Amino acid sequence: MDVRTLVEVAPNPQVAEFQPGDTVKVSLRVVEGERERVQTIQGLVIRLKQGSINANFTLRRTSNGVGVEQTFFLRSPHLQRVEMVRRGKVRRARLYYMRGRAGKMSRVKERR
Repeated sequence: MDVRTLVEVAPNPQVAEFQPGDTVKVSLRVVEGERERVQTIQGLVIRLKQGSINANFTLRRTSNGVGVEQTFFLRSPHLQRVEMVRRGKVRRARLYYMRGRAGKMSRVKERR
């Protein structure tokens, strides 16, 4: 059986178009027990994998001086919205070199 015929998966219209190097704001639905809330995370997209039902992206941000990376599935029901904050000018598709940078060295130029 083909998986595509079992479950129809449509892209989320609330997800903006973005590329590696862009700074985005992700709104995530978090369920804690019986309570439900929306958590907003802003960071740099260092990786984007497209083309399948498992399409995902990795977001990097600095929290209290410590680098934090989170991976989100683009077709996840927990992902409510992805907003573009600023476009970055980079020449790579995978920005893993950002892990070794801190402070002002970790900035990305803005694409106009």
